[in-house]
Amino acid sequence: MKKINNQYKHSFVAMAMLATLFVSQGCKKSFLDVPLQAQQPSQNFFVNAGDADKAVNSLYGNQRDWNNVAFAPIALESVGSDEAEKGSTPSDATFFNNYDNFTVTAGEGQLGGFWQGKYQSINLANQVLDNVPKIQMDAALKNRYLAEAKFMRAYSYFRLVRAFGDVPLRLTVPKDATEFNIPRTPKAQVYAAIEKDLTEAAAALPQSYPADQLGRVTKGAALALHAKVAMYQQKWADVLDLTNQVKGLGYSLFPNFYQLFRVTNENNSESVFEIQAKRVDGNPEASNSQYSQVQGARGTVGGGWGFNVPTEELAEAFEEGDPRRAGTIMFRGRTTPDGDAVPANADNPMYNMKSYVPFRYFVSGYNEGADQNIRVIRYADVLLMNAEAANELGQTSVALESLEQVRARARQGNNSILPRVTTTNKDQLRLAIWHERQVELAMEFDRYFDVIRQGRAAEIFGPKGWKANKNEVWPIPQNEIDLSAGVLTQNPGY
Repeated sequence: MKKINNQYKHSFVAMAMLATLFVSQGCKKSFLDVPLQAQQPSQNFFVNAGDADKAVNSLYGNQRDWNNVAFAPIALESVGSDEAEKGSTPSDATFFNNYDNFTVTAGEGQLGGFWQGKYQSINLANQVLDNVPKIQMDAALKNRYLAEAKFMRAYSYFRLVRAFGDVPLRLTVPKDATEFNIPRTPKAQVYAAIEKDLTEAAAALPQSYPADQLGRVTKGAALALHAKVAMYQQKWADVLDLTNQVKGLGYSLFPNFYQLFRVTNENNSESVFEIQAKRVDGNPEASNSQYSQVQGARGTVGGGWGFNVPTEELAEAFEEGDPRRAGTIMFRGRTTPDGDAVPANADNPMYNMKSYVPFRYFVSGYNEGADQNIRVIRYADVLLMNAEAANELGQTSVALESLEQVRARARQGNNSILPRVTTTNKDQLRLAIWHERQVELAMEFDRYFDVIRQGRAAEIFGPKGWKANKNEVWPIPQNEIDLSAGVLTQNPGY
């Protein structure tokens, strides 16, 4: 089913012993065109600026690896929510149901895949941060490379700490066997390390790049991710300050919600950070992103496998007439705005429209939807974080204005829908902002952990089997515990 290089099957304990792991994956951006051939042995690497460039580029390529964008993230970051469920056919990949109904055990494979994918990214970042400082090269470029690596490390640790709580914090490549096996670090310390990386990254990263470098991490991306990390810790003054800084960097909401997610509009004015992907003609192995393929409409050429589909609860969450409903959900038996008919007898009643790539892009022998970038942070999310922080700090007018910007774009000129929110009651406004997050960011792998950090998981996910004091986190992969000889401990209740 999946296409994945065997070199990525190792656990982090094993990967820590590998001197160099470079992901050889192409992309439409020149800085990601890493050749498959002529891989350099580790002892001859990290000696010049070209090596530094390759090492940093590998960080970007690894972001679209199977374990970072496909089944594992769907399992741990999406199907546990009320907005998504397994999809596909009843008999296909039934393990997803264990995440949907919270019966998953520590031995289930997607836990290990998620863990390995993030720690591989961390390992690659640590290699950059350990080795690039000693290279004789342009100082400004070196500092930027180090900042990019810090962002990538922070992003991976953020996803880990949300999913598992306490996790091993490794900030350098192990020097010898005594450093391979380390215990879990309290999540407060992990969050502190994430924030330190992002603070330092934001100070060194540029606001923008030339056209051939679009997709690299920017100052805005570091500030926005930092705001999200602070939001999960309820550091509202920090969230407000960080999002205000992003608001001053020139981002704007893309006018058309449906078009926002299309291939032709990647890296647009609303994009704060996207994982870059591209079908590389003549090189199917480099055209490796399966993010859209695993979620595409099942049963049609150019569609996909049909996993991670919207629920009826999500379909009903949109206000009457909200164009975002059609921009989020692809319905069986209907035709997309790009002219693709979804069969009336498709296996599932709904699919993820945001991951959709028009079927005409499909080329036999390549992954469906290989062209689709993955939107990680959008300016709409920044505005909603700003609104939530302002409301919590009693700055009601600021909160209402940021919220209104998101709703105004959603209206797309139709003032008869989505009326302006006017309440000044703090509790009511908080609920309005949370609802806006639900419909604006639906199917973007945000809802599940958003509800948990809001303290509403027992209420919203409880009917599915979610239990307090257990399901705030997933189980630590049993294989990692076994490899550690018990140095790693299990989360309570598993």
